[in-house]
Order: sequence, then C-alpha cells, then structure tokens
Amino acid sequence: MSLLRPLLILLLLPFALSARPFTVMVYNVENLFDADGKALFDDYEPQRYSRQHILTKLQNITKAVAQIDEGRGPDIILFQEIEADQTPGATAPDYAAILQRYAGVKIGAMLGARYSAEIADLPAEALLLKAFADAGLTGYTVVAAENVTVAETTNPLAQKCVTFTRFPVKAVRSHPTLDARAILEVQVEIDGALLYLFNNHWKSGAGDPVSEPTRVANARTLRARLDEILQADPQADIVIGGDFNSQYNQKVRYPKMKVTGINDTLGSQGNELAVRGVQRDLYNTWFELPATERGSDTYQNEWGTLMQLLITRGLYDFRGVQYVDNSFAVVKVRGLNMDDLGLPLRWSFAGPGGMGFSDHFPILAKFTTVPDNQPQRYLALPNASAETGQTTSNRVDFAHVDLEKVAISLKDLPKKASLRDGSYTGKILRVEGHAGVGKNLTVRVRGDLYDVWSPDVTLREQLRAKYPPEKRIRFYGELNQYKGRWQFVIRDRSWVK
Repeated sequence: MSLLRPLLILLLLPFALSARPFTVMVYNVENLFDADGKALFDDYEPQRYSRQHILTKLQNITKAVAQIDEGRGPDIILFQEIEADQTPGATAPDYAAILQRYAGVKIGAMLGARYSAEIADLPAEALLLKAFADAGLTGYTVVAAENVTVAETTNPLAQKCVTFTRFPVKAVRSHPTLDARAILEVQVEIDGALLYLFNNHWKSGAGDPVSEPTRVANARTLRARLDEILQADPQADIVIGGDFNSQYNQKVRYPKMKVTGINDTLGSQGNELAVRGVQRDLYNTWFELPATERGSDTYQNEWGTLMQLLITRGLYDFRGVQYVDNSFAVVKVRGLNMDDLGLPLRWSFAGPGGMGFSDHFPILAKFTTVPDNQPQRYLALPNASAETGQTTSNRVDFAHVDLEKVAISLKDLPKKASLRDGSYTGKILRVEGHAGVGKNLTVRVRGDLYDVWSPDVTLREQLRAKYPPEKRIRFYGELNQYKGRWQFVIRDRSWVK
C-alpha cells in the first residue's frame, strides 16, 4: 500500500474536522405571551389566558424544538409572535441572571406554587429560555428586537421578533418598519466567520392588495440594509428568515398585485445558480422542495408559505459559512404538532390548560463552516433549482381523507366524555345532532351547542337553508375553537352525509 494516500488523509483531516455544522430554525409560535396579565389582545388577558395555558405553550414549543439535532435543538432559532412586553423594566433583561436565579425551580413551579410578582414581570422569551433549560436545551443567548416603529405606524405592536443563538453575538440592530414588527438583525461569529441573521415579521394579509404596499415598505427596509452589507462585501454570509405574510411566489399567486414586497422589492427568487451573479442575490429555499410539498400553513383550504428562509450568494462559496444543499425542511411530526389531516395543530384554549402548538409549522435549513477561504469557488449544485415561481398554490385535498379510518364516532364515546376537555380538539368526528336556531348553522350534540362552519361560503349557505331548527343533521367535522366558541369545521362537501 502506498504511503502517499494515508499521508494525504492525515494532512486533510484537521481541515475536515474544523467544519462546524449547525441548524437554523424559523418558528412562529402563535402568540407566546407572558404572565403579567397586560396584553393588547383580548385572548391573552387573565380571564382567558391562565398560567397553565402559558405552561402548556412553553412545553409544546420546547417539544417541537427538541425534535431537531438529536434532542439538543437548533443552534439558531428565529422566533416570531413573542409578546412585546407591555410592562418592561427600566433596563434590558439579563437572561443569564434569570436562569441562574431560578436554577433550582422548574418552570411548572414558577408558574404554579412558586409564582410571584417577580415571575409575573419576566418577559415571555425569558420564560421560554427557562423551559428550554429545564428540558436540557441550553447554551442560548437571547436577543429580542426593540419595540421600535416608524412615525407612520398606526397601531401599537403586540409582538416582537426574538432570536436564540448558541454562537457569540457581535452586533445587534432593530430596524423599524411600517406597521410591522421591527426587523431584528443579529450578527454572530462562527469559527471566526461572521454570519448575519435577519428575523422578520411583516404586515399581515398575504392575499390582500390593499395591505401589500405596507409589505413593500417592510421589504424596502430590509433591502436597504442588505444592499449596504453586500456593497461592502458581495460575498457576505446572510440568512433571512421569518413570517413574511407573503407567499414565496406572491407575484404569480396574486396577479392583481402590480408590485410585491417579497418578489419585486426584496428580490426573492428560485433560480439557485442566479445568486452567483449580481442581479438576483437572494435564493428562497422553498424551491428546494417539490412544488406539491411547499406549505407550512393553511388558509381557506390552500397551503401557504408565509414562513420563509432566504440565503445570499456567500452561503454557496467556500469562505466562512456554507449552506448544506437541499437541507431545507418543514418540521411537522404526526402525533406532535401535526393533526390527523396533516395540518398544523394550532394553539387552542380547550381544556384547563389549553393544547396545540401553532398555526405555522416551523421550517429549517442546515449550514456548516468551511475552512477553505475561497470566496471565488462555489458549491457544486447537481440539481440546482431553476424555477421562477410559476406554481400558484397547493390545495389541501380534504375530499380524499379516509374519513372512515380517522373519524371518531360520537356514538362510540363514553357517556361522561367531554368534547371540550381538549382530548378531541383538532380531531375529526362523525357528528349526528339537531340543528339550532339563528342566522348561522349550529348543532346540538351531547347537550352542548356548537357552531357549524365551512370555508366554502356556498356550502355554508346551502346547509343553513337545508337544515332548519330541530332538523337532524349528519356530517364529519373537525372540532376546534374560534374566538372562544366551539365549532365543527366541515372542510369539504364530501364530509356532509
């Protein structure tokens, strides 16, 4: 055997070992609010949002995050919909000191028997950090966006973006933008390389042409900062994530929008090789998945892609941080944060402590550091995406759900079983009952009244006309709550018998 090959391996081994793999997750947690009882949303005031609800939300977020990287969680997490503290202290929270102060107390006790005015004053992200620590997800530095807005912003902001990172933080900026949460910029150092992280939560209303100019303004804020960075270093390593309240193919999906924030102003696109040039410097990782698998939320029976993760050309070169090709994924786990229909198991106030996770699945991508320091050399992409966004939308195929397999018959439930204790929320039930009175259709089941709703407006009207008060009605319905009212949702015409 030649001695040259073993010698070459030994010479290359230190470089191979110096690579540092890590994961970036983007997670809208659907309104994680703190325990002080001061909230801009009615649903999160004390009469509705208890400390037990807070504990459930914290524990479920922790469970979802712990699915990643063999239980230790991602090294970087970009969170959205964490409450902007309505009772902030005079100084910024010292998260490390908070963990140390409560090291001997579990989060359940903090929100239970050991609850105090001091704990009530903790911001939501501090409670989440403590829940993580209790579950062994440790080593995070917490960076919360400042609740800053531009002068033209019309409404107070109830939420903020928060970034958790295990890497040293070198710089932080909060960029105020129109009628949306401040864009949080965090610069971290990984093996000597600088990585820029941008955490976004743009104005809501993805399909609304009236609100799109606001998202254009949000995009303009981000684009201006990106241009500044890329002008100084065209190969800068930048990860852009968050809830953009836009589809990855916004311009194609909503053709009435002449100018879109995500595609026209920001420049998100799906030609993976184009980022090597100077005109199309952002790649949207949704294009890593087949078109039929693109979706992390649902609205009116269509899959949406409001959660997004974009990367710059520097993440394809051999300097600093590099994207792991085709590593983009949607974090959905049956029996955890995904319901029987394959949809996000969103948060519900059902039962004494609530249940569910979020109306958005988290998304993630993997990265690694590279020791080569060759910005002129690019990662080989044998299956590079060349799509430009022609796919419009994916319908949720409720008509082909095997109802006989997944549905629970009310007749088979124990007589004392309560549909409202949280055990059946998000489940599909075979419903038989009598229609109630009123403009909108309701049904009386097991002594309780439930709204009957469908995203199909025509079907709702037809059902109301067909089933007058006291007439017997049979259908399959998904049990959940909406603004505190219990309801059965009929997802498709085939669900009505």
